[in-house]
Amino acid sequence: MLKTNLDPSDTSPVDLDGVDGVSMRILLGREHGMENFSMRHFVVEPGGHTPRHQHPYEHQVIVLAGNGEAEHDGETQGIQPGEVLHVAPGKIHQFRNTGSEPMQFICLVPHQGQDGCEVPGS
Repeated sequence: MLKTNLDPSDTSPVDLDGVDGVSMRILLGREHGMENFSMRHFVVEPGGHTPRHQHPYEHQVIVLAGNGEAEHDGETQGIQPGEVLHVAPGKIHQFRNTGSEPMQFICLVPHQGQDGCEVPGS
């Protein structure tokens, strides 16, 4: 069994266009011998956001801490700890921290998209 932990101080800044105040760590992924999926821990600082983007693979998100909003296919919803989200492939989406505390979430992604592409950060 492989064991790791959630540690917001052990995440690294995400340096991509359209990103502000986001850090991430791969908890379990290719580098750990995972064959199909990766589990990533994101921390979004107050006022920060992930890029508004789309890609040819789904992912699943579990909100751990903080408050924010998630845009998905033109619809925006508030998100809070304990909520679980599904992002469909090909849909424009973004996560934004609208609260005063860091927002944390787990994101599960496949290693390969529906088009056969390698998923970045997996």
